[in-house]
Amino acid sequence: MSEATISKVDPPTLLAMFGPGDQHLRAIRNALGVSITARDDQILIRGEAAPVAKAADVLEQFKALAQRHGEISTEDVQRTLATLTNGGAVRKAVAIDVFAATRKIVPRTMGQERYVDAIRAHDVVFCSGPAGTGKTYLAVAMAVSALKQELIRKIVLVRPAVEAGESLGYLPGDLEAKINPYLRPLKDALREMMDHDQIKRYGEQDVIEVVPLAYMRGRTLNEAFIILDEAQNTSVAQMKMFLTRMGHGSKIVVSGDITQIDLPSHQRSGLIDAVERLRGIQGIAQIQLSDADIVRHRLVQDIVRAYDDGPKRRR
Repeated sequence: MSEATISKVDPPTLLAMFGPGDQHLRAIRNALGVSITARDDQILIRGEAAPVAKAADVLEQFKALAQRHGEISTEDVQRTLATLTNGGAVRKAVAIDVFAATRKIVPRTMGQERYVDAIRAHDVVFCSGPAGTGKTYLAVAMAVSALKQELIRKIVLVRPAVEAGESLGYLPGDLEAKINPYLRPLKDALREMMDHDQIKRYGEQDVIEVVPLAYMRGRTLNEAFIILDEAQNTSVAQMKMFLTRMGHGSKIVVSGDITQIDLPSHQRSGLIDAVERLRGIQGIAQIQLSDADIVRHRLVQDIVRAYDDGPKRRR
């Protein structure tokens, strides 16, 4: 019989760690076969040595998550226990430092952690993966963190304005109004990491730009963090144009989902072409996320798998 102790756990943190009605606690007990009790500001774990060590790692991670976010989701619990079941190590939570003091952003899966590490270590990163894996969100978080640390002077967020079964011409308003919906996901991510006045001020000073891909032609961007979102909807020529905008001291992140291409069927995706063409070049990293990295509602994983297992869309 072995024991382990988690110390200095205040009541709100304990409540978040154990979950509503102790459901997180029961999940850990059932998965690892250990006894877990709480007394004063300590959590005591008893059982066989190996399961006790794993339970202690899980609860330490949950403690860090609870202190940063104030809550732990059922998806966090299921994902962590699934990692242990598959023989993986429990990931230590390392927050990405953004402007919003109350918002700590942490990679939640091993794939997301590899993605964030790749952005830190490389000047160009390609990331492919299904919806909900945090491709755009984590890239924006890393850009905001780099700006806060004064590692860069400018953030440029880019998206191709490709019609997904609808025509831009039928949308109301001028060109800016027509394009704005395509840029909304990038703006939504920014709003979670900076306050409205800060975004407005940086926008007026051109420190932060959110632009359609077509507006990138002819530019050279120095000391900038440049993100191309929905890159599966670029042509080969557009991808080349985008990548060659990179100036001194800049970093590029290109993300997309090759299962959701909205280009004409005869046109090759610039993302697929670039991943194949640029493989092996020093300084360029390629990250592939999977449905195991989905961090939205747990049903999103099931939905993605259902579509992946069915007939594939032809490209």
